Amino acid sequence: MSVSKVTLALAGMLLIAACSTLRLAYDNAPIYVKYRAGQYFDVQGAQDHELAERIDAFFAWHREAALPEYALVAEEAAVRLGKGLSRDDLVWGYDSLVAHARQSLRAAAQRIAPLLDRLTPEQVAYMEHGFAKDNRKFERENLRGSEEERRKRRAQRVEERLEDWVGNLSQAQVERVRQYSARAPLYDEMRYRDRQRFQAEVAGMVRARRAHELLPERLAWWERGRDPAYEQASQANRQEFFALLLDLDRSLSEAQRARARDNLRRYAGDFAALAARKGP
Repeated sequence: MSVSKVTLALAGMLLIAACSTLRLAYDNAPIYVKYRAGQYFDVQGAQDHELAERIDAFFAWHREAALPEYALVAEEAAVRLGKGLSRDDLVWGYDSLVAHARQSLRAAAQRIAPLLDRLTPEQVAYMEHGFAKDNRKFERENLRGSEEERRKRRAQRVEERLEDWVGNLSQAQVERVRQYSARAPLYDEMRYRDRQRFQAEVAGMVRARRAHELLPERLAWWERGRDPAYEQASQANRQEFFALLLDLDRSLSEAQRARARDNLRRYAGDFAALAARKGP
């Protein structure tokens, strides 16, 4: 499994899982990642055992080094949300998430790169097959249908994620989400091309047996080498999303704000509790 997939699988579980199931999801994340690894790594015997050990080593590091920081960020976010959000708060939150992602991606790459540098050409081809399979899934989920259909699906995804945090949205809040989706750039084709470019770079490092040398910083700075048009669209989308969140924050009911704040505080408590344990 690619290092980015290891970390993104973890991040997805942390961001999407309900608060009540966060600890269970995290405790089972190594098992899930090892299962997913089979779609990218055709390893047997000693290599399979080594892969499992390296995944466990990453999660041991993450539990000790990253989770305490997550707890602090979640608690600080709860305080800021309780006071009402400003653009500076959103920039702080985004920068915090990016900084932690860079740290985790670098740490994951450092642990798995030595194994990648020993893959045979056949094993690298198997990894590339896994990339291609992921790309076909990305196409199905993000590139099918008309522009109107894709914007509608995006609005629905955002609405569902927001309701996980604040509860049911009012009709006016739902309409504001739809306005965001109508205004923000629809740049999935650019994302798709960038995925392919990035995957080719990673495969090239592995084929050259230079993953241990190049991969940690390449993953930590994933946006380097992007098409300027893609970077511009990404930034425009982020600004539209910030505007959405600020408008929604001003429209939150007391119950919605309290639910979001309590969710963040539960996350902070779960992160702290998980960090205090040495294993599942």
